[in-house]
Amino acid sequence: MSRQPLDTILVELAAREPIFDYRESIASREALEAMTEEDFWEIGASGRVYERGFVIDNLLERYRRQPEPHGWPCRDFSISRLADDLYHLSYILEEPDRRSRRSTFWRRTPTGWKIVFHQGTVIA
Repeated sequence: MSRQPLDTILVELAAREPIFDYRESIASREALEAMTEEDFWEIGASGRVYERGFVIDNLLERYRRQPEPHGWPCRDFSISRLADDLYHLSYILEEPDRRSRRSTFWRRTPTGWKIVFHQGTVIA
């Protein structure tokens, strides 16, 4: 794969955040599995660790209860290349009752971008 400039990749990945919020394109188990690596895991803002299956099950339940995305704004994006196909994207997510620093590791694969890891940390 050709190596794109980091600013181009930043724009491409920032458009996908916050992850799991674009319900029209990811509201199925198959779509969520396709966008996450098999060994995907995350650390929630609570500090708890969640594996892929748990995250997908909970997202599908959330989408069932609340079909519309919340539309919370993201800002202060930054990106770094960790390896030829692995990127770390960070940003601030502004929710109504808290702000959190978000961190997503994205891998470019032959079938498209896949999420490897995600973490949310509440900002005091």
